Amino acid sequence: MDSVAESSKNRKRLREEEEQQQKEEIEAEETSSTDQTLSLVDSLTFSDTMVALRIMRAQFPHIDKVSIQPFILHSQLYSSVKDRTQVDRELESLRREKVLRVFKLNTGQDDHAIMFLDDYLTQVDRVVKRMEEKKQRNLEVFEWFKTHVIDNKQDPSIDHQELRLLLSHGGKVKDEHISLLINAGLLVQMESMGL
Repeated sequence: MDSVAESSKNRKRLREEEEQQQKEEIEAEETSSTDQTLSLVDSLTFSDTMVALRIMRAQFPHIDKVSIQPFILHSQLYSSVKDRTQVDRELESLRREKVLRVFKLNTGQDDHAIMFLDDYLTQVDRVVKRMEEKKQRNLEVFEWFKTHVIDNKQDPSIDHQELRLLLSHGGKVKDEHISLLINAGLLVQMESMGL
């Protein structure tokens, strides 16, 4: 009888060991699955500023009757790229390379808009085209703006004197020229003129 009881205990112990082993394997698989999911989430978070900018640019809504070119908020970029220091470094580099323009927003918040330079120049050209259709005068200021201001001033803001100085490389600057740029939405008047 002892051998039957012993055999029964051995089978029970083996069964419990197998159940424990299966339980550990299931837990290991769940942990591995969770780790893979977290790893996937980590890999979906953008690590490159330019990639994030291009994706956001592609997702910008295109509305036929609205002629605004794609822009990205600085805060949006921060939420898409893990390393804010990397974002700032890469933005500065792209700005200096004249790939991007950064604009201070006149919202009362400390946020900036980021626009690819090509898109910004397209925006300027569209403004000029609309103004030509309205038979607006003094449109030469837009060419001066593109050639002498945009090309030479990468900062998000410019003061009135510097703006006049840069525009004067194209011709005689009048107050109407600056008003035209402001009314076109290319400049925002703040404490100083903001590009």
